[in-house]
Amino acid sequence: MNPTGLVVSCEHGGHDVPPAYASLFAGHEALLDSHRGWDPGALELGRQFSRAFGAPLHASTTPRLLIDLNRSIGHRYLFSSLTRGLEPAQRDEIVRRYYRPYRDRVEGDIARRIARGVPVIHVLSHSFTPVLNGAVRRADVAWLYDPRRRREAVLARRWMTELAQRRSDLQLRRNYPYRGRDDGLALQLRARHSQADYLGLELEVSQRFVEQGGAAWSALRGDLVASLAAALAHEPARAAR
Repeated sequence: MNPTGLVVSCEHGGHDVPPAYASLFAGHEALLDSHRGWDPGALELGRQFSRAFGAPLHASTTPRLLIDLNRSIGHRYLFSSLTRGLEPAQRDEIVRRYYRPYRDRVEGDIARRIARGVPVIHVLSHSFTPVLNGAVRRADVAWLYDPRRRREAVLARRWMTELAQRRSDLQLRRNYPYRGRDDGLALQLRARHSQADYLGLELEVSQRFVEQGGAAWSALRGDLVASLAAALAHEPARAAR
């Protein structure tokens, strides 16, 4: 049962290299296994949201080093340093085989729900490395959203408050370590749908919990689910246009 209109997606859920492109990654196994290749823990968390709410989950395990499914066509980081130098026809083939099918599934599912009169709350499950280029990211969990869209801002604050009540030990941030208005899947969906019909929150969780594993990681996942449920309990069935 999915009474909330919740849809979950995970754009960087794995680092499974398609056999046809294995030669591109030979000698780059450590890079592929790092945060540059995927978002550790994001798919596991996305699956837990999906089970808890009876929500559809759209996920990919294609490494972002092949193509970044959370970037727009033409973005300078759509392709990585390992694929940017391929011939245009080869890059077009990657778009056709991996990018378009994933984006079409997510965008089509959301569009069909909205067409049926069901407002969509879209949670994009991501994770981030706790240290980047020597700089410590000072957050444990963060929410990315467009502050110009009131419903997104309200739900992000409410979810954050609910989690803080359960976990006073966590450092919680909004629009950090990235900005919610940066290029991405949610940005494109906001351009297509009104805030009465579409609300997109990118959830960012520090990978230090995934690295710890065990009880700490399990407890955080459970608290994120419980706090989202509490936050959604206050969400109206349809916002005023």
